[in-house]
Formats: sequence, structure tokens, C-alpha cells
Amino acid sequence: MPRSPAAPPAPPATSSTVTSLFATALYRSPLGGKAPLLEDLEAAALSLAEDDAAGRAWCAANAYAGYTSYASLNDLPWRMPPFKALAKRLDAHVAAFADQVGFDLGDRPLTLDSLWVNVLPKGAGHSGHIHPHSVVSGTLYVALPKGASPLKLEDPRLPLMMAAPPRRRDAPQSLQPFVYLTPEPGEVVLWESWLRHEVPPHAGREPRISVSFNYRWG
Repeated sequence: MPRSPAAPPAPPATSSTVTSLFATALYRSPLGGKAPLLEDLEAAALSLAEDDAAGRAWCAANAYAGYTSYASLNDLPWRMPPFKALAKRLDAHVAAFADQVGFDLGDRPLTLDSLWVNVLPKGAGHSGHIHPHSVVSGTLYVALPKGASPLKLEDPRLPLMMAAPPRRRDAPQSLQPFVYLTPEPGEVVLWESWLRHEVPPHAGREPRISVSFNYRWG
């Protein structure tokens, strides 16, 4: 006969405390400003996906099922006015995040290092990765149609857990090994660049459009 599950041990007689250490911060905020910018960014992203031959060639050569300007265009804020306006707004969000996580930047603020477009059709995604050589990374979500895939965030301690048992389903979000985040269109999400993340395959019929970026120090 199957054995009954063992009863949990009795709590210790003396008082105890559990302290959370080494928090992983995640920043979320509406982009702010005038609403038409989001529409302009969507139009610009779709235009790039059609006209950027070098970007489309890179995606094909690297089996990227969609379009990204990551490897082809490194001057979008200079090239197209909507991205220039976006960069100005992102500066304010990144400065707020840097303050909230206690960065001591001295006289060298975080500055935009790179900014690129992602257009994912149905079935496309982006496997787990980090953003080396950056301090803060993030994404502005431009178009998230019905069925859009979430952002999947991975506990950075996961490779060190070795023989740890799985977490209960009812464990707090802060203790889960993965967190799935479904932003709203127009939302900015920021994290420190060492945080591993991915985009599972997109299930929507319309493209999932976002603008990602990195900030460096100095």
C-alpha cells in the first residue's frame, strides 16, 4: 500500500526570522507623453521590417523567425524621429530605476548604448539570454495582440541551486524560478542586464512588436 505523506515537522519553539537578501529589481511604468508616439513607433517598426534588407538577411542567416534591427541598424534615434523621442523618454525612466536600485553613478550617468526593433510573427520567439557589457536593459512594448507571448524572467540563482527541490505552486512570486510577465502596450519594463530572460513562441495572429535597448555606464 502507498505510504501516507509524512507530517511536516513542528515549528521550532524559539522565535525565528527569514530575511530576503540580494533582491532582483524589476521596473514597470507607462511610457508617458503623447499617445501618438506609440502609433508612430509601430508604423516605423513595420516599415523597417519591410525595408531593412540587411536586417532581414541577418535574421534569415541566423534562423531568427521574425525581424530585428539588432544587427543591422545602430542609429535609429538619429535615423527616425519617433525613436529620438522615445530615447528621450527612456532616459528619464532609466534614471529613476538607477536611483531606486541604489546605483552610485557619480558624475557619469547611464547612457543609451543601443536600441533596436523586434517584430515577431506567429510562432517566433527569442531564446534565453542576457545582455553583456550593459548595466540596464529593457523593452518598450508597442503592439501586443491577442495571444502575444509573455516575457519570461529567470531566477539568476537557478544554476547554483543544484539539488534543490521544486517550489510549490503557491509559493510567492519572489521565490519562483521563473516569472511570466504580460505587459500592456505602451509599458516600459527595465531590469539589470545580467537577468536572464526570453520570449516564448508568439501565438498571436498579428505581429508582436517591441523596442529593446541597453544602457551603459559612462
